[in-house]
Amino acid sequence: MKHTPQAPSVADADSSGFSVELGTDRPMRLDCGVDLGPFTVAYQTYGELNADKSNAVLVCHALSGDQFVASTHPNTGKPGWWHILIGPGRPLDPAHHHIICANVLGGCMGTTGPASIDPATGEPYGVNFPVITIADMVRAQARLLDHLGIDKLFCVIGGSMGGMQVLQWASMFPDRMHTAVPIAAAARHSAQNIGFHEVGRQAIMADPDWHGGNYAAKDVSPSRGLAVARMAAHITYLSEAALRRKFGRKLQDRSQITYGFEADFQVESYLRHQGMTFVERFDANSYLYLTRAMDYFDMVADHDGVLADAFTGTSVRFCVVSFTSDWLFTTSEVREIVHALNAVAADVSFVEIDTDKGHDAFLLDEPELHATLGGFLSAAAEKLGFETP
Repeated sequence: MKHTPQAPSVADADSSGFSVELGTDRPMRLDCGVDLGPFTVAYQTYGELNADKSNAVLVCHALSGDQFVASTHPNTGKPGWWHILIGPGRPLDPAHHHIICANVLGGCMGTTGPASIDPATGEPYGVNFPVITIADMVRAQARLLDHLGIDKLFCVIGGSMGGMQVLQWASMFPDRMHTAVPIAAAARHSAQNIGFHEVGRQAIMADPDWHGGNYAAKDVSPSRGLAVARMAAHITYLSEAALRRKFGRKLQDRSQITYGFEADFQVESYLRHQGMTFVERFDANSYLYLTRAMDYFDMVADHDGVLADAFTGTSVRFCVVSFTSDWLFTTSEVREIVHALNAVAADVSFVEIDTDKGHDAFLLDEPELHATLGGFLSAAAEKLGFETP
């Protein structure tokens, strides 16, 4: 296996992290039936691994995230997407935890995906890249842990698509983890969410610069379509109350409407900004693949209609979190996971956090979330008795 390390830390804001080539001797079988190998996984680590390798935490990122969970992003210069949760005295503390975050399979920040070079052609895969699933992402992460010599994780944690990966981890590899923290995630993607994703995909594919997914060869990018996809998705990450509180019907840099189609309202300007900044750091084809992976996620169907069977006999300790204003992954959907865990007598705690911040609350300064995670992880560490570095 080829390994090119550049050890990062929370303070090492400019580090590009690690990159490892896997599957050179044993390709990985994807759910679609394709054998993928070799493939590259890009990742970041924070904090030291203790002597008995019992303090490793795997952070799984959401759709628009990446491995730069607590480091300055190399493309945007912005803080890591979960820096508010990771750091000295925070729930995930590099003084106590060895934190790993890998760019998912199909991503666009160093892990093999549609923008990567297809060794068979010498050109970017584009839409010739095999369709991947959440389970495929988890298998790639397990291969990474094999490479790192980590047999068992103290915790697997993540929100949204990251939460889907946590659930898949708990189902596929329960013996490789002590605790699981799925946040704002469901056991299957709803029809409404599939519908929103399809709107985004169609916006990308309707962009004349998409070129059937072969835009790299044309030296262009379907940035307009990707920006619209991001704008539509971003609305679902918020709540009506949050939009009303933040924007209402306030005008943007003007005292009256223009009777035109510029961004008269602040909310319009905000969404346009979200779209424009997103295209600076994300690949359009990756957006197609990752949203499709989320759409295909259905742990109920995978276990013949009985979700509880996904966790039969598990020894994993769970902390499941939802938010009252999250209409993307509602509390009622999250409770289905809790009920399934209760049905197999799993060790599970459930917290519904009262907030008007919507789905994105897991990324924001939400004191009750941080207190919940801090308490759960501290109690689990004490129970397991793992040593800090």
